[in-house]
Amino acid sequence: MPPRISPTVRQLRLGIELRKMRELAGMTPLDMAAAIGIDVSKVSQMEKGKSGISAERLRSWASAAKCTSTALVDALANQAQERGKRWFDEYRGRLPNGFLDIAEMEHYASGLVNWATTYVPGLLQTSAYASAVFSRIKPPLPRHELDTRTAFRIMRQQFAFDGRPYVAYLHEAALRMQFGGPAVLRTQLLSLLDDSQRAGVHIRAIPFSVETFPGAGENLAIAFGKVPELDTAQIDQTPGPQFMQAEAELNMYRNMVAEVEGTALTPERSRDFIYGIIKELEG
Repeated sequence: MPPRISPTVRQLRLGIELRKMRELAGMTPLDMAAAIGIDVSKVSQMEKGKSGISAERLRSWASAAKCTSTALVDALANQAQERGKRWFDEYRGRLPNGFLDIAEMEHYASGLVNWATTYVPGLLQTSAYASAVFSRIKPPLPRHELDTRTAFRIMRQQFAFDGRPYVAYLHEAALRMQFGGPAVLRTQLLSLLDDSQRAGVHIRAIPFSVETFPGAGENLAIAFGKVPELDTAQIDQTPGPQFMQAEAELNMYRNMVAEVEGTALTPERSRDFIYGIIKELEG
């Protein structure tokens, strides 16, 4: 098969893990090629995510690299065997790749955490709120693009909330930002109260009264992999989502979320807090 032109973030991640495994063993690409019986150019393509790797060859790669983590090798082997179309593939070519990469990250996660300071996370947005967020993009999006992005965001929710653990830490600033105006925000906050009753969903608020919070204020997501080594952190940026997989970066964001957890209201108190903002809007 010809090399992939645009590997997904998940395909790139598999290549990164292959390279990391090889480098930890002190092997050159030529060493690995000789050990598993392939051309050295194929090693490079696999490590760049431009070429797939079978589960059997991945296990040979891990054996040659003396990788002793059975759980990691099993998780990577399962990842190498992923085939078939996913629900979000039908949007390929209609949306920026970053949208599809986020959906792919969520699709394979064993659990998700959001930490939001500026707006309600996409997985919790109503259609009107999502449309209002996308309407703020400059220059303005054509109507058909705005509608496609909004529909895609709502579709993500249908597949994310399937009983897997999901925790959203929402700063009061995100709960009060009036995208679309007071009526849209009121409906959005009522929707948060409904979502907080879903199985596995925990919504926790951080009031302005909390003296400080960690980080620079970006909206953050952490997707947990089958093993901790395969966790992914993602932050929203104006040019598009940024994904981080390096252990040092992951530890920084894990620690940030742990600090937020220590200051956030309990789910029960958070519901009361959100309800209080709704009553202010109605007043």
